[in-house]
Amino acid sequence: MSDRSLSSTHVGLRAAFPLIILTLACVLLTACGEPAEAQSEARQGPAQAGVPVTVEVLSTETVTLTSTLQGRTRAYRTSEIRPQVTGLIEDRLFEEGDNVKAGDPLYAIESSEYRAEVASAAAAYERSRATALVAEQNAKRFASLAEIEAISTQQKDEADAAVAQSRADVSMAKAALERARIDLERAVVRAPIDGTIGRSVVTQGALVTANQSAALATITQLDPLYVDLTASAEDVMRWRRQLQSEAQSSGSGAVPVTLSGKEGQPLSEKGRLEFSEVSVDEEAGTVILRAIVPNPDRLLLPGLFVRATLPTAILEDVMAVPQQAVLRTPRGEPYVFVVNEEGMAEQRPVTIVQAQDGQWILSEGVKAGDRLITDGFQRVQPGAPVRVTNPPADRNSGTRAAAGASTGAAAH
Repeated sequence: MSDRSLSSTHVGLRAAFPLIILTLACVLLTACGEPAEAQSEARQGPAQAGVPVTVEVLSTETVTLTSTLQGRTRAYRTSEIRPQVTGLIEDRLFEEGDNVKAGDPLYAIESSEYRAEVASAAAAYERSRATALVAEQNAKRFASLAEIEAISTQQKDEADAAVAQSRADVSMAKAALERARIDLERAVVRAPIDGTIGRSVVTQGALVTANQSAALATITQLDPLYVDLTASAEDVMRWRRQLQSEAQSSGSGAVPVTLSGKEGQPLSEKGRLEFSEVSVDEEAGTVILRAIVPNPDRLLLPGLFVRATLPTAILEDVMAVPQQAVLRTPRGEPYVFVVNEEGMAEQRPVTIVQAQDGQWILSEGVKAGDRLITDGFQRVQPGAPVRVTNPPADRNSGTRAAAGASTGAAAH
């Protein structure tokens, strides 16, 4: 290699030497910075390194437990209209589907024959009265003659008997007249109850007979309505004991009932439980409960399938928690996770009383002030650190609506 080439090589190395030194310094600084950052992360507390969770601060509540039963509506009153006299239908005096009052005329039956019977019975009644008057006058004469012994005692007795018989004839004739008048009145078929009348099965000119088996029409009272509900005998006995004790303490024995349809929409105003059947169905082990509910708009019809919700117990100092916050062990035992004072997840076994409005009612296992983990528990392990991501809000004691609202906020 020539002297000129060596000289240019030395010059290039001297020019690149500062750049090489700078690169080595950067590498050393980077290597030294990694342990510092690792040490910084290690110094961070469990609150920053734990599993992120959402919590809800629990408080005690007074919860009214309810049960939902299935049943069908029944008419409060039903009356099948049948004629009580025989004759031809002259006229129908109502419109099908009308609301009628007791005593309203419904059908007019041809009544000329019944008017004639009234006239005949009235004449017979007057004749019997005249006969009785003559008998009484004869009896008075015979009494005077008997005093002077102008007639025998037997003749006087026969005169007295004639008076008694004539009076009986008057009573019979009067009763016959009253019966004839009743039949004449029954020629107009009237509504026996208030309600809504259905379709008529006879038309003008039809021949009807007294007390026939086929009804002319049916009147149904729709306000209020009965609701027949089916419940197990064991549940009914338990509810009775609970409600009786509460009624003694509160002084009120009325049990409110709320109806809803298949979609859960309310169907009427609140009603009340009327009575329960006095016997148990031996095959099904069930008891029929009957409720009475108002139906002022007559929207409910007999035979409709409904659901009825009624209170069965009042529990004090219990917890209502979201159902998704309650987990199960492989053996099916319920438990929850709470955040303890050290910021660690703590597993607690709980006792479930009943499901209510999308929540579990707990009687044991948690207490007021506990921070219940409602979201993020899928990655939580007992004793592991957790990081609360939401500001915990206290549940309003005794307010079910507030409980549902806080549950929804936690889910979001």
